[in-house]
Amino acid sequence: MPMLRVREAAELLGVSDDTVRRWIEDGNLPVGSDESGRKTIDGAALAAFARTHAATTPKDPLSIASSARNRFAGLVTRVVTDTVMAQVELQCGPFTVVSLMSTDAVRELKLEPGSVAVAVVKATTVIVETSGES
Repeated sequence: MPMLRVREAAELLGVSDDTVRRWIEDGNLPVGSDESGRKTIDGAALAAFARTHAATTPKDPLSIASSARNRFAGLVTRVVTDTVMAQVELQCGPFTVVSLMSTDAVRELKLEPGSVAVAVVKATTVIVETSGES
């Protein structure tokens, strides 16, 4: 299971390190420690917590160049697979992004609750809505 440091968890949830530490102290997030004695949070527990507590869109944790501008960094919160297809849910700040892909892709990318990933959206149609009031 992925283990994340407090700083990484804070970035993914869009909050400060101190906020994550308070959540740990309040018992809202379980904490462990790595071989260096630094606090770590189980990725799956953070994914469950993120579903209800994420506040802002986290910055992109990947250091790659891309022409895609619609990139949503987040935490995998759910993976449902069958023999051919899979549904992967990411919590990207306050937004949930759902992707359908092959089960093979899920295995190759090692996607599981608690994994850090980036959803890249390429769309030819984007619908913008307003309340319609002048």
